[in-house]
Amino acid sequence: MVTDGAGAGAAMASWSTFSVAVVTVFFLLILPCFSRAQTLSFPFRQPETCGHNQYFDISALSCVRCGANQRRDARGTSCVCIPGFQMIANNGGPDIICKKCPENMKGVTKDGWNCISCPGGLTEEGKCHCPTGHILVERDVNGTVLSQAICKLCDENENSFTVANALGNRCIRCEPTFINTSRSCACSEPNILTGGLCFSSTGDFPPRVISTARYGELGMSFISEWFTKYLQSAAAACWVYANLTSCQALGNMCVMNMNSYDSATFDACRLFQFVFENTAGLRTVHSVSFWRQNLPWLFYGDQLGLAPQVLSATPLPTNFSFKGQTQNTKMKFVAASYDVRGNFIKWQTVEGGVLQLCPDTETRLNAAYSFGTTYQQNDAFIFYFIFQCEIPISKILTDFPTPVFYDVYLEYTDENQHQYIWAVPVLNLNLQHNKIFVNKDSNSDKWLLTRRIFLVDALSGRENDLGSQPRLVRIATQISLSIHLVPNTKNGNIYPPLITIAYRDIDIKDPNSQSVKISFSVTYEMNQGDAHVQTDIALGVLGGLAVLSSLLKTAGWKRRIGSPMIDLQTVMKFLVYYAGDLANVFFITTVGTGLYWLIFFKAQKSVSVLLPMPAQENHFVTYVACAFALKALQFLHKLISQITIDIFFIDWERPKGKVLKAVEGEGGVRSAIVPVSIWRTYFVANEWNEIQTVRKINPLFQVLTVLFLLEVVGFKNLALMDSSSSLSRSPPSYIAPYSRILRYAVSTILWLVIGIIQIVFFAVFYERFIEDKIRQFVDLCCMSNISVFLLSHKCFGYYIHGRSVHGHADTNMEEMNLNLKREAENLCSQRGLVPNTEGQTFQIAISDQMRQHYDRIHETLTRKNGPARLLSSSASTFEQSIKAYHTMNKFLGSFIDHVHKEMDYFIKDKLLLERILGVEFMEPMEKSIFYNAVFCIMEMKPLFLFMICCSSVLWIWLAKILF
Repeated sequence: MVTDGAGAGAAMASWSTFSVAVVTVFFLLILPCFSRAQTLSFPFRQPETCGHNQYFDISALSCVRCGANQRRDARGTSCVCIPGFQMIANNGGPDIICKKCPENMKGVTKDGWNCISCPGGLTEEGKCHCPTGHILVERDVNGTVLSQAICKLCDENENSFTVANALGNRCIRCEPTFINTSRSCACSEPNILTGGLCFSSTGDFPPRVISTARYGELGMSFISEWFTKYLQSAAAACWVYANLTSCQALGNMCVMNMNSYDSATFDACRLFQFVFENTAGLRTVHSVSFWRQNLPWLFYGDQLGLAPQVLSATPLPTNFSFKGQTQNTKMKFVAASYDVRGNFIKWQTVEGGVLQLCPDTETRLNAAYSFGTTYQQNDAFIFYFIFQCEIPISKILTDFPTPVFYDVYLEYTDENQHQYIWAVPVLNLNLQHNKIFVNKDSNSDKWLLTRRIFLVDALSGRENDLGSQPRLVRIATQISLSIHLVPNTKNGNIYPPLITIAYRDIDIKDPNSQSVKISFSVTYEMNQGDAHVQTDIALGVLGGLAVLSSLLKTAGWKRRIGSPMIDLQTVMKFLVYYAGDLANVFFITTVGTGLYWLIFFKAQKSVSVLLPMPAQENHFVTYVACAFALKALQFLHKLISQITIDIFFIDWERPKGKVLKAVEGEGGVRSAIVPVSIWRTYFVANEWNEIQTVRKINPLFQVLTVLFLLEVVGFKNLALMDSSSSLSRSPPSYIAPYSRILRYAVSTILWLVIGIIQIVFFAVFYERFIEDKIRQFVDLCCMSNISVFLLSHKCFGYYIHGRSVHGHADTNMEEMNLNLKREAENLCSQRGLVPNTEGQTFQIAISDQMRQHYDRIHETLTRKNGPARLLSSSASTFEQSIKAYHTMNKFLGSFIDHVHKEMDYFIKDKLLLERILGVEFMEPMEKSIFYNAVFCIMEMKPLFLFMICCSSVLWIWLAKILF
């Protein structure tokens, strides 16, 4: 047994190896050749391109010839026998077998399986044909085929009142209007036959009916085949017989005519109004005076001023809230839908895109009915104003062969948990009343509200044949659902929603190349009057304070330039100061407004406020633009002021002795004073230029951090016009458009917070523990034995006392280190201007006499205010400049040393009120005044440097925020 098993295993192994080898040879030799020879393309065929004796093979996707005595069927996907041939074999596929019928039985039964003798003629298909009013009988009661077909006349007598059906195979009862009118199945004159119904001519029904479809947008109208066939019959059946579907059909035709009414024409809406007026004796439905029994509710009446009452007289008895246990953010809109013939289809919710032609996911489509979410349906998101998708006309004609009509209601639950519905009014912008587009008027008192809507009407645009392509198609291109909040509500009460709809009439030329743009939106609005009043009050109060601030700044400026006169320059200066302060007012107001809407809209539970609509944001945008423009003017003024500042570096260094110097042209030598090196002055001036870039915020860090918080963390989602305060949004969900106010508020708050954090970090930590460049510059001045004298105004400026306590600074390294060591061990006096003090930075108010002396020396440098670098570079001019420099250096040094008693100064501390107001109360009459510049927040930081270097950054920063 073991031996046999081993042999079998060996044999199986050998066979397996052989099989693998064969398969390998096949793939290596045969398959590559097949792959190179095969083709993956074939001719493209469509069923309608196949010939009369060909059918379309749905498997091979090509045209195949039918067999003998065969032709293709109506669908074109199989074959049937030609007339005079019966089918004897059919297995459900395209292959059938046909046999010729005998000469005495040339007809074929309806099913094609049997030959039969026909009593009358034959149809084109070879089937038996019976006269009008007869039905064709081919089999007896037990199903046996008759040798000869029978044409049976239906009994139209009073006992049966029957007539042949449309297929001609059954006798059915006549239409009731025929029996009621003529007591027969014939509608003979003088009775009126219209729309398949028979009416008596003796009634009061108006005989003249206009079957016109109006297309006011194109300025044309024509006779509609649908109106011609069914308008008069629907109106008559509705009025005479109170037929419910006929009344609905009549109302539908009025809606297809845009609910337009013309008292001089008996068109669809005039007929509906005629029936409405002549059924005044009937009761109303649900106590609604505009809703007559048996009739659809189409209008709210044509009285002037009725629309505002409908829209804002009675709030809906339901509440909406964003958060909490009573959260209610779902608006449950339902619609009663009807087909074009007036048949009730069903109650249906409008979710899932029932009223939205633009395709989208169900989640995004249903977001339109989330309370508080501003909705704009589009296929390419564009910020504000344009939210549209484009749909081919061919697709619309395919998807909407006949119109479907909707009566929209808002479903709600009362306090007792009973369900109710509230009718949603419609503002049809295409409605004409006596040929006037009343709903396009901005005055709502002239509006005529309606009820029923449709999305696409491709039926009334057919002229001669209802089966042909329509000449015109009417499409609802703009649908807007507006929700209005009740003023001063605390519980989220709203007025009845309003559907605003606009239709576009399209003249069809080539449906495959034509398209239409569709938009659907949901907007929320509230009365912004109180908000505007509060904003105006804030602007008025802050604007008044800005006037006082500007007057104070102007008075301070006048004090600093030493001019008591009020002239044109003073007025211009006041206006410039006021522009800057007013910019701050606008900035504060806009930031406060944006923060108010951000907090109160996003954080509210029961809805009490709604965001302003884009059109209501115009005031806010204007304020931001004014703030930016005025701040730009202030920045320009500050820039001009800074480039007109006088800065002089006082060199306290004195010559150390004399040296022998060769005299040109004399061939001898003489002793001369050792010149003081100018490199220290150049070095300090260079450091001065470098500290102009000192910033309390890092612009790159500022921008990147704000962008990170907005885009990555998701703070930008707080600016969306929805009720959610979440920082994240899932990709499949609907993303609402941005609110400009919220966007401004979020970005501004983030920018300010990040900026303030940087400023606090810079002032509290960086300057204290790492480096303080301004303090270092003051130390550099002391080490270089150079002071800085700066005049920002004619009689006002700043002073850094950099005089070395060691007497000289132009020395070697060993002596400099020794001097620093002595200073560290308090073996020398302190650096302050006043002995035994450390005050080195001052605000200075100089006397008029000192300024005059300064100007006399300065004139030799500028030559009537012309810069020295633009003048002649001759030796005399250069020497004159050098002489003026030394004169100015000597004069300012002697001034600091109290040499000129007639131009002396004294040192004092500024009053707290003077620091707050930025104005000096004491005027420098005989003596100049040096104020100790102690800036408490920045720890002895020179105030003038802060004003020159740092405040400009703040203005740029604010300008960026306003932008």
